[in-house]
Amino acid sequence: MKIALFPGSFDPITVAHVDILKRALPLFDKVVVGIGVNSSKQHLLPVETREKMLSELFKNEDQIEVQLYEGLTVDFCRRLNASYMLRGIRSAADFEYERAIAQINQTMLPGVETILLLSKPEYTAVSSTIVRDILRNKGDVSPFVPQGTLAYL
Repeated sequence: MKIALFPGSFDPITVAHVDILKRALPLFDKVVVGIGVNSSKQHLLPVETREKMLSELFKNEDQIEVQLYEGLTVDFCRRLNASYMLRGIRSAADFEYERAIAQINQTMLPGVETILLLSKPEYTAVSSTIVRDILRNKGDVSPFVPQGTLAYL
């Protein structure tokens, strides 16, 4: 079974995340959306809210599973028996960052390949950081997040 982990904080999930995930589904038998728990970070949404939001969003997708995890992403891959890590990239800067992480992960867990999917041009400016900033300033985030998530925001 081809299992991929799509790790992130998803604080909040964006239309760009959903696009990467949906485009990846034909490549894998199962994709686990792994919500990383990092208590040292200041998050907008509690991790339980993010888990509930993503589980609701993907409830009709049999290939998608949502799970929380703590610690190293490679250790979570090992627990899932995942052979792939899925990441989206929007820019050259994203590529350089993701390349470095992928090389470190490859050294730590050689059996896991990182698959990088390019963001569609219309999503290159969309990021959770920008969405959080818009939310903090009481702006309209509806063009940037999946419609099913607005109730959580």
